[in-house]
Amino acid sequence: MKAAHRQPVEAVLAQQETSLENGLSAGEVDARRRQHGPNRLPRSRGPTMWRVLVNQVESLVVILLFSAAVAAAAFGSTIEALAILAALVVNTVIGFAMEWRAIRAMEALERMGTAQVHVRRDGKTHRIGADELVPGDIVLLEAGDMIMADMRLVESNRLQCDESALTGESVAVDKTTDLLTEGDAAIADRHNMGYAGTAVTQGSGSGVVVATALATELGEIARLVSESGQSITPLEKRLDRLGQRLIWLTLVVAVMVAGAGMLAGTDLRLMVETAIAMAIAAVPEGLPVVATLALAQGMLRMARRNAVVKRLSAVETLGSANVIFTDKTGTLTRNHMTLDRLTLDRGGVQLDDAMFRLDDAPLAVAETPDLLAFLETATLCNNASLESHGAVGDPTEVALLEASARADMRRQTLLDALPETREVSFDPAVNMMATYHATADGFRVAVKGAPESVIDACTQVMTADGERDLAESDRREWMRRSEELAADGLRTLMLAQKTVNDDTAEPYEGLTLLGVAGLHDPPRPGIRETITACQEAGIRLVMVTGDHDATARAIAREIGLVGTDAPATDPAILDRLDALAPDEREALLAQGVFARISPRQKLELIQLYQEAGWIVGMIGDGVNDAPGLTKANIGIAMGQRGTEVAREAADMVLKDDAFATIVDAVRHGRTIFQNIRRFIVYLLSGNLGEILAISAAAMVAAPLPMLPLQILYINFVSDVMPALALGLNRSEADIMDRPPRDPTEPILMRRHWSAIGAYAVIIAATALAAFAVALLVLELDTAMAVTISFLTFGFARLWHVFNMRGSRSPLLVNEVTRNGFIWAAIGVGVLLLLAATYVAPLAGILGVTPPGGREWLLILGFSLLPLLVIQSLKQAGLWWKRPHSEAPAN
Repeated sequence: MKAAHRQPVEAVLAQQETSLENGLSAGEVDARRRQHGPNRLPRSRGPTMWRVLVNQVESLVVILLFSAAVAAAAFGSTIEALAILAALVVNTVIGFAMEWRAIRAMEALERMGTAQVHVRRDGKTHRIGADELVPGDIVLLEAGDMIMADMRLVESNRLQCDESALTGESVAVDKTTDLLTEGDAAIADRHNMGYAGTAVTQGSGSGVVVATALATELGEIARLVSESGQSITPLEKRLDRLGQRLIWLTLVVAVMVAGAGMLAGTDLRLMVETAIAMAIAAVPEGLPVVATLALAQGMLRMARRNAVVKRLSAVETLGSANVIFTDKTGTLTRNHMTLDRLTLDRGGVQLDDAMFRLDDAPLAVAETPDLLAFLETATLCNNASLESHGAVGDPTEVALLEASARADMRRQTLLDALPETREVSFDPAVNMMATYHATADGFRVAVKGAPESVIDACTQVMTADGERDLAESDRREWMRRSEELAADGLRTLMLAQKTVNDDTAEPYEGLTLLGVAGLHDPPRPGIRETITACQEAGIRLVMVTGDHDATARAIAREIGLVGTDAPATDPAILDRLDALAPDEREALLAQGVFARISPRQKLELIQLYQEAGWIVGMIGDGVNDAPGLTKANIGIAMGQRGTEVAREAADMVLKDDAFATIVDAVRHGRTIFQNIRRFIVYLLSGNLGEILAISAAAMVAAPLPMLPLQILYINFVSDVMPALALGLNRSEADIMDRPPRDPTEPILMRRHWSAIGAYAVIIAATALAAFAVALLVLELDTAMAVTISFLTFGFARLWHVFNMRGSRSPLLVNEVTRNGFIWAAIGVGVLLLLAATYVAPLAGILGVTPPGGREWLLILGFSLLPLLVIQSLKQAGLWWKRPHSEAPAN
């Protein structure tokens, strides 16, 4: 079927089998409703409580812990099984509480369909719910109405629509009923169509509905949102890979224990008990909890900086993002049209706050007749108003009134002196409008419109010395000036005036040219500095907008996003991505600006970057941004200007709409990952130390130096506090001077595993030495020796937190010792170990015997050895070094 915008009105009415005068009959409406269904988007239920709950237990680490609990229960170790399950419950509850606010983008789209509309049916006007619209309905449109279905316009009286939420177009679009012959015209260029989700800002008209519900352009966006799916974050991928490594480690440990037990002829039950202990030691039970709490704390910190994060794992994602797609209108710009400059015969006039300047010299409006005439005409030929509660009317006309207000010129005051007697509404056929105003000696005609149209109606030009004839060379010069403004991305309007004796006189002839206005949507304050900060941090910014290419590139140049020689991009190339040659694909990925982009093309661009290995962030505020916000690794929406659809689709919402907030969020994201890496090294090195100690004891058929519940107590209770405190370290001063992490980089690199192994050997050796001294030298019983080994391990792992300073950090004053949470965590850890020793019920469950004075000296002495040895090696420069750009090796 031929697209509606390419057909004459009569053909569309015939195709829809409807009448402009009468509309559809009641019977035909019923039949079409049965055929097409209601005009609303399918209800998309958000994730249920059950689904959110399941999300918390899907990681491999959690599954591994659950398997250990099942194994413990199967062999009669009920207390161990319950303890592991308790750890999982705590982690699940925390994650569930933080993630209950799930994405409901489809529901937000559906809520757009609750408005009322006026339709013509059976020759009469009816007010109905928007969900009752069917194809073929004749809809009547007035200023302020929301358009609730896609329609071919059949009547237009100065009709203008705000399509910024759908297309990214920053100014209201003039609507006509004229036939468009271009088959591939972008949505923003289909001036004879009205689209669901847009608003009528001025004028009136009517249209015949050609699509409802999912068949609309808005419905297509809804479908893209549902199909794009939520991208898994880099942190989730890294933790999954770590979980896979831990599974293999556990299997290797189990085989080693079984083999050693069989070779030594160990009792089967003891071998099973040892295997369970090894399995518990192999898995960092505190990791899911600490990771969840660190992310949650990051979420709270970001919230205090006006960045509301809706998905825990997304907190870290910005830290690894290396390209951010950003919309233009309302994101990089203010989404508020202003008069940037104007051109008079005497030259270009700049607007600087409340001043008009010519060559940096201030102009007094009252003493500059040509400027005064220009501003008066801009104020008179205008239907907008500046109210105490805000501006009302077309954004371009509002910008003209605001410019006049800088000269203390008010429209109502001017109209009191020059009453309006007639208005010739804007006519797209001539691209001009005019108003007539009574004066003492006749009528003043104020005209504004497209430069190429207005100049043809002018015969004179206003100069600093008065009016003079407009020569042909003058016409060429004025058009050159106008084109210069347009090349800078400004929307141009030419203003003219004349005096007539009768207000019925023809408006568009014999005019005196006053000048050309250059209007634009200016950049947001501080945006250039923010972009520079992102670029210095190694993050590429790419503008993706539905606006015109010239406008987009002018803004991009002004804010430093691209250079003056940046090539234009043909959006048609996005329609053949699969057929692109490698060099074409590479050139496309290097682009800094994509203009006239549809929501589907935006989605395909994001996927193209992701397939090339980029971690993509997406910033947007409109309905058209929702699919991209969902598809990106992290979607960021504006909280104030953003549509509800965009806010619901995003992972993060900027409450203050400040682009600079993103830089803070990136800093927090990088810090969080660095802290997560730091406490994983801390946890795994302690766990590996337990494995080595138990393995060594099993190899020589010695008693286990620690019991399974003691291992679990250290891993989940005693260790969690220091690990969590490490997760709360503040940002390092140079963290934004480093490039983003390689997307393929694992959460632990080879140097981290080497450090973990070295730490583990030192911790295991000292704990086994304390165990051996207790058994062989002091000749203590096994229960007391196990207690000494358990407490030595516990205290050694508490002091081990100080080994997590960077290898280049000072010994005494560093990022760890400055962290007050660390000292509080050590205090809590000491109390927990003392409770395990002297609280009788707990000591009985754990199998701990209270030690005496000499035993405590043995425990404290051996527990401090790993700290002294490792710090000595670091100070001697014998520890692992790191490149300056990488996170600390601990």
